[in-house]
Parts: sequence; structure tokens; C-alpha cells
Amino acid sequence: MISKTDQNRALGLSTFAFTVCFAVWTIFSILGIRIKADLGLTDTQFGILVATPVLTGSLSRLILGIWSDQYGGRIVMALTMIASSISTYLLSTVHTYEMFLLAALGVGLAGGGFATGIAYVSQWYGKEKQGTALGIFGVGNVGSAITNFGAPFLLVSLGWQGTAQVYAAVIFLAAVLFYIFSKDDPKLAARKMKNEKPRSIVEQMKPLANLQVWRFSLYYFFVFGAFVALALWLPRYYVGVYGLDIKTAGMLAAAYALPGSVFRALGGWMSDKWGARTIMYWTFIASVVCTFVLSYPSTDYIVHGIKEPIAFSLSVSLPVFVFLTVILGFFMSLGKAAVYKHIPVYYPDHVGAVGGIVGLIGGLGGFILPITFGFMNDVTGVWTSCFMLLFLITAVALTWMHFAIVFMERKMEKSKFLPELQGAE
Repeated sequence: MISKTDQNRALGLSTFAFTVCFAVWTIFSILGIRIKADLGLTDTQFGILVATPVLTGSLSRLILGIWSDQYGGRIVMALTMIASSISTYLLSTVHTYEMFLLAALGVGLAGGGFATGIAYVSQWYGKEKQGTALGIFGVGNVGSAITNFGAPFLLVSLGWQGTAQVYAAVIFLAAVLFYIFSKDDPKLAARKMKNEKPRSIVEQMKPLANLQVWRFSLYYFFVFGAFVALALWLPRYYVGVYGLDIKTAGMLAAAYALPGSVFRALGGWMSDKWGARTIMYWTFIASVVCTFVLSYPSTDYIVHGIKEPIAFSLSVSLPVFVFLTVILGFFMSLGKAAVYKHIPVYYPDHVGAVGGIVGLIGGLGGFILPITFGFMNDVTGVWTSCFMLLFLITAVALTWMHFAIVFMERKMEKSKFLPELQGAE
């Protein structure tokens, strides 16, 4: 019997560790702006720089999730954080663009802690509470808001080298505290008592052949990948479009990232209460509306009136833009929780592998999209092109989800009548 104290300990420590990991993982959203200016980078190069840690954090999620199932999330989480802390410190010692990219790959290991935490936390709760527990754990996304809000002040007072060193020290200390105060998850403890060997990687990866897993991955590509991409991109967007200074841009980006993080717990609770499918519908419909409005570029019109030409313009003002991004972040947070509510329900014995691949694809969204945003800026010269792309992704995800659900419901209806038909024969 798992005690409430052990559950709270595992959830609290994992959420704390993930918050620190996420803060480090998104550090280039702030440092990258200063590095861009120092090295004279293009928008495309800047997009690659801020996205490089996301690549490592994404690609590592599958194997870290599997290792967490095999060897326990406690040790895997601690070692991952320590490896990231070393790379974060080394970041402060490099000077060329290529070396920044190399150091950023190591920094990105912090993002892999998500898959480890999902596998670890899910073992402490039953199905009826997993949505809420994983939603609370996912609040660790608030680390990006902490970085967007706090890192600019560190950057001004310590420079980007000093800021990187502070972050390295914090994640190292967090890793030590997590390992000291946490316990092995129940499944690992039981396996140790029975002296059982962990399942092979091949066996754990079998569910990845299901199309359903990849559909969940597309959902997460948007609700998480696009969330990370915008958290990285918005400071640059605010500076470029609205002419704000880096401190103000960072705080407004934090206003987007904060609801995109803290309301994940609410999304988990709502998924337990009303079902993850319903929450995903709400998420995608709201996101389609928000991204459609945000994608509209500032445009000047001239109407040939009866007496004289009538000129007017349409644009999204700063207050409206901030409001819409906050709403978008809120629904993304609900969607992130809803996606991961599905996994331990459908794949209770493969949470690490399935959660890892879904997290990997979602993380790749956080890698690919900032690069794409920068490329589209350079090619089209239209700032809102990033939201045009997000609108397209959301519309595709909503359409696929709806038709997949309709197909499953029709299949279930047919299966209900099948015994009657067989009896009639």
C-alpha cells in the first residue's frame, strides 16, 4: 500500500526538479538575444541557437523514459540534471557560434527530465488520480516563465556568462536534493525485492507501432512543442514588432508562459473529471481561433469611396496581442495535461516508452518551430508568419482528432450489434 506521504513526496520533489530543468532548458530565450547581438546572427541562426537545447531534450526523452522504466526515475533524473549542469557551466566559457551550439546540446539534456518525471510520478498513483498528479507535475513548465522573468535581471547585472553559471549551480544543487530526499518508485522497489530483470528495450517499444501513439504525438507537437517555441520566440517577437526593451519583452513572454504552465494541474483535474477527449476539443477549438487572429498581419487598406479614397489599417495592438497569447497559453496548458492523461490509461506498462516518444515529438516541435519561425521571417518578411503556421498545425490536429474519434465510435457501435448478428445467423 502506497502512503499519501510517499505520493506527496514523489510528486513534490519531481515537480520541483522539473521546474528547475525547464528553466535551464529555455535559458536561450533570454541569453540568445544578447548572444545574437554579440555575434551578429541572422534570425535563422538565432532560431537554430535557441532551438538546439530543445533538440537534445527531445531526442533524449525516449531513451530516458525507457531507462526510467528499467532502472527507476530517481537515479535517471538526478544523473540527467547533473549532466545538464556541467554543460550549462561550460556554456559560459565558449566564444564562437559553433561552440555555443555544441554547449547548447548538453544544456538541452535538462528537457529530457520530463519523460523521466512522467514515468516516475505515474507509478505512485492509480488511474483515477493520474491525470491530476501528472497535471501538477507538468506545472514545472513554469520554469520557462521563471527564466523569461528572472533571467533578464541576471543578464543585466551579471552578464550572460554569470547568468549561465548561476543556472548551472542551481540545477546541480536541485539534482542532489532530489536524489537525497526521493525514494525508488513502487514498481522498481518490488522488482528489486523479487530480483527481477527489467524488460528489454525492444519489448518496451512495441506499443510505438500503434497509430494512436503518433496521433497523441501530433497533439503534443502543438500543445507542448508550440508552447516551448513561443516561449523562446516571443521575447524576440516583442522586441522586433513592438520595439520593447528586453526586460519588458521577457516579462510579457512570461505572462504567456505562466498560464501555459500553472494551469496544467487544472487540465489534469478536468481530464479526470470530464475526460481527456473533451479537454482536447476545447484546446484545439480555442487555439484555432487565437492563432487565426494572431496570424493577421498589420495591413493598410485604401477603399475607393464615392467622393474620395478612404484609408484605414488593421493590426493587432500590443494589449490585444498579450491577451490572446495568455488565452492561448491557458488552453495549451489544459491540452498538455489531457494528452498525458491518455498514456497511463491506454499503456500502463509502457508509460516510459510511450510517454517518451510523445514527449520526443512534442519536444521536436519546440526545436523545429523556432528555426522555422526564423526562416519564415527571413524569407517572407512577415512577422505574423509564425502564427500562420501554428494555425495550420492546429487545424490539422483538430481535424484528425475529430475523424479518428468518429471512426472509433462507429466501430464501437458496430461491435455492439455484432453478437446479435452472429446469433441471427
